[in-house]
Amino acid sequence: MQSAYFEDQQYQNENFGVTPLPMGNYENCSFTNCNFSDSDISGCTFIDCHFNECNLSLVHLNKTAFRQVKFMNCKLLGLHFENCNTFSLEMEFEKCSLNLSSFYQLKIKSTQFRDCSLQEVDFSQCDLTSATFDNCDLSLAIFDNTILEKADLRTAYHYQINPENNHIRKAKFGSTGLAGLLMQYDLDIYN
Repeated sequence: MQSAYFEDQQYQNENFGVTPLPMGNYENCSFTNCNFSDSDISGCTFIDCHFNECNLSLVHLNKTAFRQVKFMNCKLLGLHFENCNTFSLEMEFEKCSLNLSSFYQLKIKSTQFRDCSLQEVDFSQCDLTSATFDNCDLSLAIFDNTILEKADLRTAYHYQINPENNHIRKAKFGSTGLAGLLMQYDLDIYN
């Protein structure tokens, strides 16, 4: 069965929790103020798409493909991005809330996170080489055997990253966040 193909479409104020988004390939489409909460977009492919002010919390992402997709001002709570189709996976996040989501074992090099809340996000065994965390809250985010080489965390805050079990070579950190690299040593650090 051939998937439906949608190109250059604009979706506004849609509630896909009530009327499900048709399974298919979406190219150069925009979704504005749409509610996907707790819906299933498994198997869909999104290429060069923009999601603006959408609620995608608890969406099912089994084999969902995101290729050059930008999320802006979106709620993406509790998502399991590790269930996505990993071929050409490329996403960008700006002013989004991704709390309690998981990127477990994903290769998402150079991903941009700007002004995002990433509280309790699981980045375990994730490849974040050259990723940018610009003004992001990483409270209780999990970094375990994570590749953060050349990543930029200079303006990120509330992170705890153990240099002994993560790859942080050439990563950039701001001096105010250095305490987050030393937590496992139980030091008292003063300004």
